Amino acid sequence: MKKFKFLVVFAMGASVFLSACKKDDPETPPTPTNEEELITTFKITFTDPNGVNPTYEAVFRDIDGTGGNQPTVFDTIRLKPNSTYNASIQFLNESVNPTDTITNEILEEAGDHLVCFNISGANVSVQRTDSDGVFEIGLLSNWITGNASNGNVTISLKHQPGIKNGNCDLGDTDIELNFVTKIE
Repeated sequence: MKKFKFLVVFAMGASVFLSACKKDDPETPPTPTNEEELITTFKITFTDPNGVNPTYEAVFRDIDGTGGNQPTVFDTIRLKPNSTYNASIQFLNESVNPTDTITNEILEEAGDHLVCFNISGANVSVQRTDSDGVFEIGLLSNWITGNASNGNVTISLKHQPGIKNGNCDLGDTDIELNFVTKIE
């Protein structure tokens, strides 16, 4: 009987040991995770390179992120007609203290990110002016306005790991904002 108990205990211990040492299935590689950062705040700052027009900032702020409360700030982009502006974009997470500057992470992974601009009705053209060394990024851009007009500019941050080719149709959208835009 003692021999039987010993074999049962040994068999149980061996099964626990063997199951704990089980190797991962080589056929199923681990899935890479894209841990999305919470973007609560978007700022775009327009500066006149000639110093004629005042600097202007448009902000979107939704501290609790999507699905919660409505944004507390969603500015209209207001630019002067027939002007040129240098624009710079900041992405922030203001739900934490200190504020997390997501823009730094985008720059670190520049080869995986693209800021896209879709213009509807507004008499403005946008050209990205920064690069990851191969493709444009869009955190910096040049905006050229025409005659007075009203419309929209949709600004999207695309996450394109391993597939970035300058095309805005690829990848996941980290954030997309539709700004009312007035050239006046």
